[in-house]
Amino acid sequence: MEIYQANENRYTDKTYRRCGRSGVLLPSLSLGLWHNFGSVDVFEHFIKIAYAAFDNGVTHFDLANNYGPVYGSAEENFGRILRKGLGRYRDELFISTKAGYDMWPGPYGNWGSRKYLMASLDQSLKRMGLDYVDIFYSHRPDPETPIEETMRALADMVRQGKALYVGISNYNARQTREALALLKEERVPCLLHQARYSMFDRWTEPELLPLLAEEGVGLVAFSPLAQGLLTDKYLHGIPADSRAAKSTGHLQRSQVSPEVIEKVKQLHVLAQQRGQTLAEMALAWLLKDERVTSLIIGVRSVEQLMDNLHALHNLSFTSEELQSIETILSTP
Repeated sequence: MEIYQANENRYTDKTYRRCGRSGVLLPSLSLGLWHNFGSVDVFEHFIKIAYAAFDNGVTHFDLANNYGPVYGSAEENFGRILRKGLGRYRDELFISTKAGYDMWPGPYGNWGSRKYLMASLDQSLKRMGLDYVDIFYSHRPDPETPIEETMRALADMVRQGKALYVGISNYNARQTREALALLKEERVPCLLHQARYSMFDRWTEPELLPLLAEEGVGLVAFSPLAQGLLTDKYLHGIPADSRAAKSTGHLQRSQVSPEVIEKVKQLHVLAQQRGQTLAEMALAWLLKDERVTSLIIGVRSVEQLMDNLHALHNLSFTSEELQSIETILSTP
């Protein structure tokens, strides 16, 4: 079996950011395995993506128990990638996984109970062939389970050595404040909050981002390109092979409205004036905020990965550019 050998210059001129007030640094762009790494995808394609990411300084790989499809297959495939050679660099990797959405039938395979979270982490470790993950997230708040139970389960994972850090995802500001306080009581502070954030989805800005900055917790943003809306793909309508063209998925055809397309076109023109693609500018716009630790990108090819990494070459904006973006985004 051919063993992967990493590029010796993988950390040259790469940008890393501190997670809140912790000792952890993450790359500005992290690789998410939500899409394109499941059992329905081609292993030879996504192993090349993983290797290329690491060769270019992307040390953070983000998973969840039900990533696929099928559920669990992204973790299984990532375990195969580790065994193919990437695992030789385990101490240079920051591997995350989560539980909180439906994973297996019955009352113990969903939400935020101690029973579900503990069992899920054990299963995730087995699928990936790991002794521990670097961070384990509660993937979403559970309206029925006491938050004390969920946070205590997270803290115990650290005490058991199965996770080095813990985090939360998709919690609003009120829920986040409560979760952070409970984890402090357990003497296992929250390292990261993972939230959806993009030019088109700014719900984190009024309350959550200030709270995380105040508490010294990092923010990892997922869907920074709004499921592909903030790319050149939808400039001329909905391509047949796009996410919006499918009846299932998180980006629906109704979301690609004429008003949205008009904003995309205007942002595209501004990006061209900056010497960037729209995707590069959208990523750079998020990274201009020092409270943002990392952006999780999902890619279909090595070429798409490299295009996204080009965003790191130009993260600065003039005041005029920022005002132009605000004007475009605020137009009804």
